Amino acid sequence: MNFLKLEGIHHSYFSKSTATTALSDISLEVGEGEFISFLGPSGCGKTTLLSIIAGIIKPTEGIVTLENKPIRKTGNSIGYMLQQDYLFPWKTIEENILLGLKLGKNLNSRNKAYTLDLLHQMGLKGFEAQYPKQLSGGMRQRVALVRTLSTEPKLLLLDEPFSALDYQTKLNLEDLVSNTLKSFKKTAILVTHDIGEAIAMSNRIYLFSARPGRIFQIFTVPRELRELSPFHARNHESFSEIFQTIWKELDSIE
Repeated sequence: MNFLKLEGIHHSYFSKSTATTALSDISLEVGEGEFISFLGPSGCGKTTLLSIIAGIIKPTEGIVTLENKPIRKTGNSIGYMLQQDYLFPWKTIEENILLGLKLGKNLNSRNKAYTLDLLHQMGLKGFEAQYPKQLSGGMRQRVALVRTLSTEPKLLLLDEPFSALDYQTKLNLEDLVSNTLKSFKKTAILVTHDIGEAIAMSNRIYLFSARPGRIFQIFTVPRELRELSPFHARNHESFSEIFQTIWKELDSIE
């Protein structure tokens, strides 16, 4: 059974005088536990597609199903992590990470213990009573990841979550997120402009054409890279070869 399935997704934005097609004929399938990336030129509809998968936007045409159920009927099965952490500055770190559970009326002793344990696994034990302004950007993104995982979503959507960070923090977080998702056997979709990041973290990469966004090409990341952490994958001899291949294809459509 396909875990996530997109069939004939087409989306247009309408104004009083114009219609702009953002996505055209997008069909793809994602297996449970896979990590895939969407890559393509700016304006090709990657984030729009992520919003459709999340159920935030209803596509003009097509259907998205998760475990054979329409995406809008899957409850709290999807977690969404963005470039900005959107932590509430007036709430403590503990209050921030428990917010999703509280809003969903699922906060109990088991879920609270699970979420606090996640925070500790992220190296943030002892920061529970602090406020977001007291943390670095990388630490805040770790808090955002804990908040996203706290509701135990089946599918994670990651919209350029590392792009605002310095390079060293970005590499460390790539490893942390990748290892965390693998250990919890989570399915994830990453939107990124970074070819290296897509290769280092993914099983498969979908390259989109310029607007209207269509699937231009699909790349399967070599197994020897998928078995490594993102940091070590970047140093493998196969990394440069697939990087150059994707770079040329992306350059041809920009």
